[in-house]
Amino acid sequence: MNSRERTLKAISHRQPDRPPVYVSLTPQMAEKLGNALSVPYEEPIDAMESARISHMGLLTRMGVDIVAIAPTVAPATPTKTLPDGRIKNEWGMLFRNVGIYTEFAGYPLADALSEKDILDYPFPDANATGRFDIAVQMMKEYGNKYGIIGDVETMFFEMSWYLTGLEKFLTDLMMEAEYQALLMDKIMHYIITAGTRLIEMGIDILWCGDDFGSQQGMIMDPETWRRVFKPRIKYMFTEFRKIRSDIKIAWHSCGSILPIIPDFIEAGLDILNPIQPLAHGMDPLFLKKTYGRDLSFFGGIDVQHLLPYGTPQMIGDEVKRRIEILGKDGGYIIAPAHNIQPDTPVENVLAFFEAALNP
Repeated sequence: MNSRERTLKAISHRQPDRPPVYVSLTPQMAEKLGNALSVPYEEPIDAMESARISHMGLLTRMGVDIVAIAPTVAPATPTKTLPDGRIKNEWGMLFRNVGIYTEFAGYPLADALSEKDILDYPFPDANATGRFDIAVQMMKEYGNKYGIIGDVETMFFEMSWYLTGLEKFLTDLMMEAEYQALLMDKIMHYIITAGTRLIEMGIDILWCGDDFGSQQGMIMDPETWRRVFKPRIKYMFTEFRKIRSDIKIAWHSCGSILPIIPDFIEAGLDILNPIQPLAHGMDPLFLKKTYGRDLSFFGGIDVQHLLPYGTPQMIGDEVKRRIEILGKDGGYIIAPAHNIQPDTPVENVLAFFEAALNP
């Protein structure tokens, strides 16, 4: 059974020989692992979801079963470093490099009030020349042997607040500000276009996502979510399945989102990610028992405490426990709950792979 066969079997709720493995790395962690394993360092790919699709040469050598591809920054609109050191991407978002990550340093729609502000804004073109060139190359290299995820994760909630600022967006959400529906719909149609391209390329899973949860619960009340976000999510899923009815759709939301899991199922979700272990109520036994007939699960290995601070033995034990619970009768992709961070010892990453590949 090769990696692609293993992936397809698992997401069809059939028992593979073992759950398929997916991993994503921060650039610093990739460099640490590459140095330890004598694998040349690969520069990150310039994309909104760079960590998800970068360092695949290293990761496939280590044993992952699934490779992610995504639209990348168009060559005509590259990410730029400004004279003051800030970084500006093709969406007009501004960042400042603070070491391990970049942090927001400016929001181009921070003063948006009306639909005119949105209509006047130069949004990127989802079909810009060259945007899918790297995805096409990766599909040719990995598509026959590996499971392929098409990643369009940050969507109309996160991308909206990336443009306006989080506090403004959430405040305006409660005030039902004029500009918000048009802003979200503009981004939604960009994502539909990008997702359609990836589905047409032959991906196995389309990975969508916006973070609606915090460590303790949802960051907005469920009724607001159902009024504003659920109809758009359901519309997107319907549009994607017009392209290919059998496409499996995953959704990433960090945090605790227990109240809206049934809504995602009703909207047509197939795979829930990342099953953040330390978030309130995201218990694997409960989730598998309650939703395992409707959903596959993707993630589940803690990156907040276990991977950086646990021992290799603890990691091996937890990987086997998650596989026993979430992998029963298929329906599980084992993965860290987010990108593996640079505070993680190399031996702990190797322990994860050892346990996941040899359950």
